[in-house]
Amino acid sequence: MPYLVSSDLPAEPAGLRFRTLLQQGGIVQLPGAHNGMAALQAKAAGFHGLYLSGAAMTASMGLPDLGMITVDDVCFFVRQIARASGLPLLVDGDTGYGEALNVMHMVRSFEDAGAGAVHIEDQLLPKKCGHLNDKKLADAYDMAAKVAAAAKARRHLYIIARTDAAASEGIDGAVARAKLYIEAGADAIFPEALNTAEMFRAFASRMPGVPLLANMTEFGRTPFFTASEFEEMGYRMVIWPVSSLRVANKAQERLYALLKGDGSTRAMLDHMQTRAELYDTIGLHDYEALDASIVKTIVPPALTT
Repeated sequence: MPYLVSSDLPAEPAGLRFRTLLQQGGIVQLPGAHNGMAALQAKAAGFHGLYLSGAAMTASMGLPDLGMITVDDVCFFVRQIARASGLPLLVDGDTGYGEALNVMHMVRSFEDAGAGAVHIEDQLLPKKCGHLNDKKLADAYDMAAKVAAAAKARRHLYIIARTDAAASEGIDGAVARAKLYIEAGADAIFPEALNTAEMFRAFASRMPGVPLLANMTEFGRTPFFTASEFEEMGYRMVIWPVSSLRVANKAQERLYALLKGDGSTRAMLDHMQTRAELYDTIGLHDYEALDASIVKTIVPPALTT
């Protein structure tokens, strides 16, 4: 039903719903949704939570993922995905958009926009995709201060601390940072760019009782693992951050090339969402029915004199 009807909106704050999702057991699968349409399609497929990637956001804006966007840019995406799906959403918070006060502003802004969780990373600006080289790490205690600021500002938001330390400081360094971030108030840890099953298992074995998030991005340093394999290795959450955008972009690339060459889209019709499918996904007829139930044309009475 349309989000315009208050009875159809989730009653609980998104942060509490995200925590409930984690408490249900098994590994929480969070596919990336780069806009409201992707969120609707992921929900229709049966997912119960979603992820909003900084790389997907920036790429959809025609920008590289170098920490260039603002809190307000991200809130635009958060609002449409939360509104469209009603699902608890984990949001990529990059490096927190500044220092402690900026992090607190980010947390409140994301909560107000409808986010259920956020992850903050320990890189320095200009930050990079976690699977690239030459990342520059923040001082661990400076990062811990950001985590503490986020925990102080949040009302219900679930806070995940991401560490990119494994590439330069090894598992020992990543674990030491992770423990510091948990002490500072993080609810969970995201060890980025681990590149073997042994590394995933080693990290998990040294963080007993701490919820861990795995990143199953394509074309990166991490080999392909299934959600159940990550669960067996000790992880509670898994994201596929840019998959939906990659598929959509590849399809659009094919479309434009074909259109330029043929001057027609006929050869792509079998690969298109039909008009009926589009209207069904966005709930057009539900909105029309809602409109008809409220707005009624009043015919003015005939004049008698």
